[in-house]
Amino acid sequence: MPTYDFPQDLRDAQLALHRTRATMEQYAKTLPWSAEPMPGWEADKQLHSGYRSAKPDSPGYTDEQREQLAAYRAQLLELSTTVMTHPYWKGLSANVVAARMALQHAPEQPAGEAG
Repeated sequence: MPTYDFPQDLRDAQLALHRTRATMEQYAKTLPWSAEPMPGWEADKQLHSGYRSAKPDSPGYTDEQREQLAAYRAQLLELSTTVMTHPYWKGLSANVVAARMALQHAPEQPAGEAG
């Protein structure tokens, strides 16, 4: 397996991207199921299990919730751009895709280890 010597600023940007995405996903789990106010619903029972899916009424997102999601999305876009356009990639001559995939797991390893 090839090894890559990712610069620390690239590793830091990738780690920040992972953390921001995880934070946004955790935040999204706390939000109502619909961004817009929607009435709840209850489906028919499923034939063999008797399970009945349902959703309560959704009040929709507040302005603060919309702003927070927009801020997370903007930060994700900025970090993604930083990672994808980093000058390090221009110095690779072969298998850039494999290197980019390795970078996604690089934050899991201490700096200096093969990635």
